[in-house]
Amino acid sequence: MKPIYTLSNDEYAELYRVLDGVGKNPYEEYEAFSQAVRDLVERGEVPQFFVDVANRIRAEREAGTSDAHVIRNCPIDPELPELGDEDPVAVKHVAKRTFIGEALLELFAQLAGNPLLAYARNWGDFFTDVVAIRKYSGMLTGYSDSELFFHNDRTAHDVRADYIALLGMRCPGNDLIYTGFIDGRAMLNELTEHDQAMLRRPYYITPFDVFSKEKNESLTFSEVHSILENHHSFRYLDTSTTTAPGSPVEAKDALLALKDALAKVEKQRHRILERDLFLLANQDGLHSREKIEINDPAEARKRWLLKTYAFRDDAAADRHADKWLDSVRGRVAD
Repeated sequence: MKPIYTLSNDEYAELYRVLDGVGKNPYEEYEAFSQAVRDLVERGEVPQFFVDVANRIRAEREAGTSDAHVIRNCPIDPELPELGDEDPVAVKHVAKRTFIGEALLELFAQLAGNPLLAYARNWGDFFTDVVAIRKYSGMLTGYSDSELFFHNDRTAHDVRADYIALLGMRCPGNDLIYTGFIDGRAMLNELTEHDQAMLRRPYYITPFDVFSKEKNESLTFSEVHSILENHHSFRYLDTSTTTAPGSPVEAKDALLALKDALAKVEKQRHRILERDLFLLANQDGLHSREKIEINDPAEARKRWLLKTYAFRDDAAADRHADKWLDSVRGRVAD
């Protein structure tokens, strides 16, 4: 994908200086961290070029022009710890003592009007990671080193992000790993009205991923749900979402039509480089992880993307206000 904006070296340095002044640990005091970033915005300290690019992305989303964007050469932490693949998140909490990447993600979310979402099973963190954990190798989870079929994150969960942000922290240069994206509007063009109508009915279920089930043994399958929601939102995990028991034959036919549409629809692909910020719709589209060429598997497993989940706007967040844990807005249990 072509970046919507690439920061110059001077712009990088200017934005880095601003983010370096936040001075809070988002893993120990997220609300104070978020307020410190908000103070930067309210004091007018954020460079105008970054405000402008956030406004442009917000406008393109609202106009339906694009739901996937790349900002290149974004500030990240100058020194990154080696996380390993045993328990990289625990290592991060201890060893990562600067938070430039987190401040960047928080700043964009605030400028775009996208309140962040956190899951208790991810340590309750608003900044999570796409990293390989050895025990999940080859499994269908974001914490694996495997490919991921087209899906939206947390398909089986009740509370799902509208947007995802992925910031390239450590991206080995000799391996070709791509993030694919399909716009939900393009999917509609490949489906008949009859199939769309069937996909809008609650005839489908999705199993919880292995990481979710490990954290909560009571989780097996989602509630019965529709696949197509709103105008072009898809709740779907390829190879996993299936028809619920007792569903009509037409529901299975519509599911097969969806699989055909996935094969035919136009796709965008982006290889996330270090300092790339890749922003994409989670529900109004589907995304994937595709390993095109891996020349050094050990190095490829060190790939690290810093990630946020976000709601579309305050109203979307407030619909889940009864689920907030410890009264922290955006933190949910599932």
